[in-house]
Amino acid sequence: DLGTGSGCLLVTLLAEWPEATGTGVDISDDALTVARANAEAHGVAGRVHLQQANWLERTSGSFDLIVSNPPYLSEAELADVSPEVREYEPCSALVSGPEGLEAYRAIAADAGRVLAPGGLLMLELGAMQSEPVAALIAEAGWNMRALIPDFDHRPRVIVAAR
Repeated sequence: DLGTGSGCLLVTLLAEWPEATGTGVDISDDALTVARANAEAHGVAGRVHLQQANWLERTSGSFDLIVSNPPYLSEAELADVSPEVREYEPCSALVSGPEGLEAYRAIAADAGRVLAPGGLLMLELGAMQSEPVAALIAEAGWNMRALIPDFDHRPRVIVAAR
């Protein structure tokens, strides 16, 4: 789980898959503290490895699934975020460069190094990002397998493989 934050994705996946182990990576030590507490609260802490890093920079191994809900707002979009979110979340957890695509670029460029053969990359998307992220993923050598909509029928998750 890249940019694990509170560990929501990681902890949920491990709760659903009792035989699995998982790694949560975040640049924020404070976020990893919250993720650790959530893993303990949901009984999966023994199957979690938490690592402080910027995306995959110090990550090694082989993973069957890489998931991420990365920051995806552009710098301009931050002004439109509700105060409850903008004033609570660190800017780095929300904004990913001028276009909102920097996290996707970093992940797409490096995820193939640690993804096991047959593994999947699943990335949550911001509004209106399916086309630019799909193009970015393709440029990095990934094959898009699916685009999963949310309950409002907007593209929300891109699934890719090598």
